[in-house]
Amino acid sequence: MKPGSRPANGRQRPTLYSALRRIHLGVALLAVCMAGLSLTALGLTALRVYADHNLRLVARSIAYTLEAPVVFHDKAATGETLALIAASEDVSRATVLDLDNRVLAEWQRPGHERRDGLRYAIGEFLGTGVIEQPILHDAQPVGTLRMTGDPSNLLYFVLQGGLGLLACLLLTAVSAHYMSSRMLVQIVEPLRDLMRVAHAVRSERDFAQRTPPARIEELNALGDDFNGLLDELETWQNQMQHENRSLAHRASHDALTGLLNRPAFEEVLELAVRTAAASAAYAALLYLDSDDFKGINDRFGHAAGDTVLAALAQRIRASVREGDVVARLGGDEFAVLTTSLRAPADAIQIAEQVLQRIPEPIHLPDGTRITASLSIGIAVFPVHALGSQGLLHAADAAMYGAKRRSGGTWQSAEPRLEASRDQP
Repeated sequence: MKPGSRPANGRQRPTLYSALRRIHLGVALLAVCMAGLSLTALGLTALRVYADHNLRLVARSIAYTLEAPVVFHDKAATGETLALIAASEDVSRATVLDLDNRVLAEWQRPGHERRDGLRYAIGEFLGTGVIEQPILHDAQPVGTLRMTGDPSNLLYFVLQGGLGLLACLLLTAVSAHYMSSRMLVQIVEPLRDLMRVAHAVRSERDFAQRTPPARIEELNALGDDFNGLLDELETWQNQMQHENRSLAHRASHDALTGLLNRPAFEEVLELAVRTAAASAAYAALLYLDSDDFKGINDRFGHAAGDTVLAALAQRIRASVREGDVVARLGGDEFAVLTTSLRAPADAIQIAEQVLQRIPEPIHLPDGTRITASLSIGIAVFPVHALGSQGLLHAADAAMYGAKRRSGGTWQSAEPRLEASRDQP
């Protein structure tokens, strides 16, 4: 099944690349979010500790400055001093009390009267609450300073830090996505190559394809093993093809002479007759039989008979045209199928060419030289028969007629053919 194709249940199957990409992006985003939250919590905690420490330092400084006005219960001087110092520090509200908890002076930063809204809520979250600092004179308390910090500057700093952190997290996410994509390509591409080659082998039987090397060791080892398997399959396929060709040749050819056997020749003859009928052409069949093959076997043995048959087959093949079909029908019987004749009498010329080559001496394995002869029967489509089997029977009958005459000659089926006068 191809990537992204629909299985039997109709649901779309995700590709390996999309599945791994979702997993990697999910892990990367989770890691970035966790890192962002951790850094934010750590930063806010550090800022609150810093703000509390800074506010206490400011409170000590103000308490030290207010020592004299508080000792003399000078409310005006206490208020002026408190306002002067608190206005320049991160203070939102400050109150000075005497030893009887009576208010000597109070100051509040303008604009901080309202206690609602998002800014106030964030300020309350970032703020350190109310702190109390004793006002001392000769190491003895003379009053108390209550002060609340102003988180405005801290809030502004947090927002700037948050924007910077967000930018860093975004850059980290983009970098993680890029590195994840690179890694996915190194993982998925070799698997795609493997899938492409496997598909070509399965659908096209193309065993010559190979997967390229991969950068990842395990995937490269997998590709090497797959290529090795393809080498074995290609060798096995070549052997099977060779064996199939050999079996097909042996099934359609005679083992001794290498000529077509009778079943294969009858198929070729049937096709030739149909083709000749469709194109209104002539097709001639020569039926050949050895005149004294039994006597050769009896006198010289079967090995000599095989030598004679092989020599006769070779001479018949050499006497006919390149496109003519020669077959051994069985025993010492042969056949020649010739097509594209200009006239039926052209088959006589082919028969005479064969008869001219046959009387040449044949050398037996023991050095003996013998001669053999053939009788040939000729039948032409559509003169003597309109079918392949009828043509075989007509040529066979004509061959026996040539044997009865004298042997070593040819004879045509009825009606008799006559050689053209212009033939040699």
